[in-house]
Amino acid sequence: MSFQDATAIVGLGQTTFAKGLEQSETELAVEAVSKALDDAGITPGEVDALGCYTMENVPEFELARHMGFGDLTYFSQVPYGGGAGPGTVGHVALAVAAGISKVGVVWRSRKRSSKASRVWAQTSNVLADQWKWSRPSGLLRPVDEVALLARRYFHEHGVGREALAALAVQLRAYANANPNASMREKTMTVDDYMAARMVADPLCLFDNCLETDGAVAVVITSAARAQDCAQKPVYLHAFSQGMAKGHQLMTDYHRADPFRTCSSVVADNIWRQTDLRPGDIDVAQIYDAFSPLIFFALESFGFCEPGEAAEWARQGAFAPDGRLPVNTSGGGLSEAYIHGMNLVGEAVRQLRGDASTQIEDARTCLVTGCDSTPNGALLLRSDA
Repeated sequence: MSFQDATAIVGLGQTTFAKGLEQSETELAVEAVSKALDDAGITPGEVDALGCYTMENVPEFELARHMGFGDLTYFSQVPYGGGAGPGTVGHVALAVAAGISKVGVVWRSRKRSSKASRVWAQTSNVLADQWKWSRPSGLLRPVDEVALLARRYFHEHGVGREALAALAVQLRAYANANPNASMREKTMTVDDYMAARMVADPLCLFDNCLETDGAVAVVITSAARAQDCAQKPVYLHAFSQGMAKGHQLMTDYHRADPFRTCSSVVADNIWRQTDLRPGDIDVAQIYDAFSPLIFFALESFGFCEPGEAAEWARQGAFAPDGRLPVNTSGGGLSEAYIHGMNLVGEAVRQLRGDASTQIEDARTCLVTGCDSTPNGALLLRSDA
């Protein structure tokens, strides 16, 4: 069995992205999946595979019943929150490529605007899991954990917050051109960034992802079946998950090189599968629950040398006419935070040619999961 280009994303659906949506997570999931199937021109009864996050609150049988799916022959869930997105797509694509299933749906539905829904808001007073090694020291939230790595990165490479400011302003500009972005009407300058309140030094408000309600879904078929679908196919060219030896979730500081992360493992395996190289990638959708994760991932995947991603940001490399446009819908920082599934959606739009900020001649796109957790990546391509 060859995985490369054997399957394709043929349908994309998403709901409104906002805070405080009235719909339940189930209703949001049904809306996104219905739109994705309509987009593909595929009926619900043809779906026989499902993929989602372990953190998904809508169980497969519930979605299947609401949607009117037929018998399912494959279903899987992927753990580690923001690291899970590429894995959910990759698992279903593997099932289709292997002939286990014919039509797969992957979705993420979440209502994140309520503080009680956030994982770190549910921490018990007594810790018995891995968090007992870090939370008593004050690393209570994911932003605290990433801030420690950001400070180390600044120290090692002699850079500062101006690089994160340039990145945040560029992603906000993408969102300002995106009619579906939560920050569509809110512009940002470097001065705005620098004046924002500090959340976990050196990360300020605008280095943190949006707390968003919404859902995103995609439909996956074989490459052969994709030729008969309503939309231009986006092929799954390569896929990998990765967990670095000795990894510690979110607080991976104790190994010799804290920047040799799970992304490094994924990158090695992704580039092993293809003749494409980082310089061949036209656009990238890099998981950005927190802005420094973009720098870490770009360097892990070999787009630039350690410390250079910050300079790229200052030079405008992530802009539409830059050397590597990144998170072209605004990403988690300025479009919406749907645990990275909205990045998959933007990758599909770019390779179809109908994105709000369309990158000229975009034919290849890398999509990544969270750099600080066990994660994954998708290398997607389209025909000329």
